[in-house]
Amino acid sequence: MSVYSLPLRAAVLATTLSLSAVFATPALAFSDDEARRAIIELREQIKQITEQNRQARLQLADQLETIQHEMASMRGQMEQLNWQAELEKRSSQDQSGGTAATQVADPQEQAAYDAAMGLFRSGKYKEAAASLATFIQTFPTSALTPEARFYRGSSLYASKDFKGSIQGLQGMIKASPDDPRAPDALLVIAASQIELNDMAGAKTSLQRIIKDYPQSSAAETAKSRLKLLQ
Repeated sequence: MSVYSLPLRAAVLATTLSLSAVFATPALAFSDDEARRAIIELREQIKQITEQNRQARLQLADQLETIQHEMASMRGQMEQLNWQAELEKRSSQDQSGGTAATQVADPQEQAAYDAAMGLFRSGKYKEAAASLATFIQTFPTSALTPEARFYRGSSLYASKDFKGSIQGLQGMIKASPDDPRAPDALLVIAASQIELNDMAGAKTSLQRIIKDYPQSSAAETAKSRLKLLQ
């Protein structure tokens, strides 16, 4: 039984009892006008209680919707922070050689890449995205370009440019599908799609990781995230 139906039911019961009292009283006790006024007043009370009941239901529905939006926003923020931390961890591994970081012979080329990645590791994501874009333009055939594209897309994600992140990382995967960071790029794409409320697209990206890169660590992450999206 809904708690909001109790006042209305109580009012109806009171009206019924009052009306029965009116009509059970000897005919000479009330005039017709008095009886009509009593009925009108009782009907007005029921009308007011009904309206109060409706307003209470609307207010509760608004409050629940607000809470749900706030919780969804908090989950999204936590997801983004967790993924940013993971990206920074992986970039540190790249720097230390934990993921077979690519090195190039041209000192100027290496310095430009290292400077851009320094911005990324410092959390200056907008500046990192711009610096990495400049690197990609300047050294389009560099062995570091796939990495630069990955971290540029990741920087755009961290900067909440989700559409730009998706576009950039899709280009990276298309150009370098065998790059070891391709499955991670798909994870970032899926995260961006979730932020854009494109759940179908996110599921497709996660399923592609499992299908195309089943042995990657990203595949396990994709499986767990798919369960959350079911």
